[in-house]
Amino acid sequence: MVTEQKLISSENQVETAGLGLWQQIKEDWIAHGRDWTKPGFRAVAVQRFGVWRMQVEPKLLRAPLSIIYRSLYRKVRNSYGIDLPYTVKLGRRVVIEHQNAIIIHGYCTIGDDCIIRQGVTLGNRYLDKPLESPQLGDRVNVGAGAKILGKVNLGDDVNIGANAVVLSDIPAGQTAVGIPAKIIKSRPAENNS
Repeated sequence: MVTEQKLISSENQVETAGLGLWQQIKEDWIAHGRDWTKPGFRAVAVQRFGVWRMQVEPKLLRAPLSIIYRSLYRKVRNSYGIDLPYTVKLGRRVVIEHQNAIIIHGYCTIGDDCIIRQGVTLGNRYLDKPLESPQLGDRVNVGAGAKILGKVNLGDDVNIGANAVVLSDIPAGQTAVGIPAKIIKSRPAENNS
């Protein structure tokens, strides 16, 4: 499962790396409803800029871009309450629905088409394991106030309920709710004939 997740992650990085900065930002703008004033869009755009500037060589040319990035990063973090460092492996068309109290660990991986809402923490669980962080698959829907802690893998199409605390892996296509989060069984579709 972990190897499969790393493969998916690598494919996302290659796919995202194939797009230029402006193409990625345009996709994100469309995903955010074509509204450049949304704090979530601004946070994602600054993160994309941070990743892009690290590719600039030589370092002398990168230095002024790094100063601009750090200023924008701090503005987004302090004004909107969205802490999204450039070291996060961010998939395509990730949507941050609302602002405030969103903390994302620097070594976190977020797949394509994920939705993250206000009050979400994607962080480490233990102080003695600071590099362990959540890995989200594609199309993961994270509810408001959810906490996903530690080296947790969430499969594709997972739904995390509001205020859930996720401490273990969630397989693809499942919904988890509660403290600590437990997978709930989905009801079969009713036939209205």
